Amino acid sequence: MTTGARLAGRPSDTAQRVSRRGLLAGAAMLPLAALLGGCGFRLRGAAQFPFRSIAVTGVPGVAAELRRALRGQGDLKVLANTDPVAEAEAICELSDESRNSAILSTNSTGQARDLSITLQISYRLRTKDGRELIPKTSITLSRDISYNENTVLAKEAEQNFLYRDMMQDMAQQLVRRLAAAKPPAAS
Repeated sequence: MTTGARLAGRPSDTAQRVSRRGLLAGAAMLPLAALLGGCGFRLRGAAQFPFRSIAVTGVPGVAAELRRALRGQGDLKVLANTDPVAEAEAICELSDESRNSAILSTNSTGQARDLSITLQISYRLRTKDGRELIPKTSITLSRDISYNENTVLAKEAEQNFLYRDMMQDMAQQLVRRLAAAKPPAAS
């Protein structure tokens, strides 16, 4: 019997170490999974809303993000912005968008070094017959950004990216707040 034929039937030491390593990693993850399951941890699922259909009106950028976020929430029917609002059980009205920036710090020559950008929007949720589910409320988000006047165009693009990111965060917050709305009382 040749040496090559004898080694062909046995797994190499490298293959044994890899399979042993995988087995040990799997065994180590099992108690961690049990611990997370035992503490009540679970992934956030689709939100449950007290209405079956919704229309989103108002501020175009945030309204589009909110419609997109709501469409991913299971069996909720989200009306397009061209559909009549009267077809929806609930109407989310977005208003009063404001974008601001403020200087946080300056360098020794008085030039801005850090900025704080803010996005604020007001919203209210009502039924199609006018009963308020959530009265007019504001959400404010802010982000800090370093500033260098030598890279103005890059910083402007970064600011636009941060505003878009804040609109997505705002839409996710609105989804959670709309899901927490109390159903309308029977009349």
